[in-house]
Amino acid sequence: QVQVVESGGDLVQPGGSLTLSCAPSGTIFSIYVMGWHRQAPGKQRELVASLSGDGKTNYADFVKDRFTISRPYGSSTWYLHMSSLKPEDTAVYYCNMRAGGPHGLNDYWGQGTQVTVSS
Repeated sequence: QVQVVESGGDLVQPGGSLTLSCAPSGTIFSIYVMGWHRQAPGKQRELVASLSGDGKTNYADFVKDRFTISRPYGSSTWYLHMSSLKPEDTAVYYCNMRAGGPHGLNDYWGQGTQVTVSS
């Protein structure tokens, strides 16, 4: 069974940094897109950043120059490095991927990890 599991959420002070991890598991033939979304209370889920299989990145305007999505060469895990965090970054962060496996091309989502930015 293919799944993705994120980790690393925490309480952090404004201006601080945090790194989230997303680890896929199961039989995966190819990952086409890796991403991070977030959902704050009372708001819709929104894209934070994405990374394509050929290395192209895309960021929401509200995180440009503060967040970085990456996957080290040879690693199946990808990361969201967050810096200069603001209270408005408080949300549940979800990792997701579009991947091909035994059952074809599908989208997979993690269960979410809470990031709280507060003093």
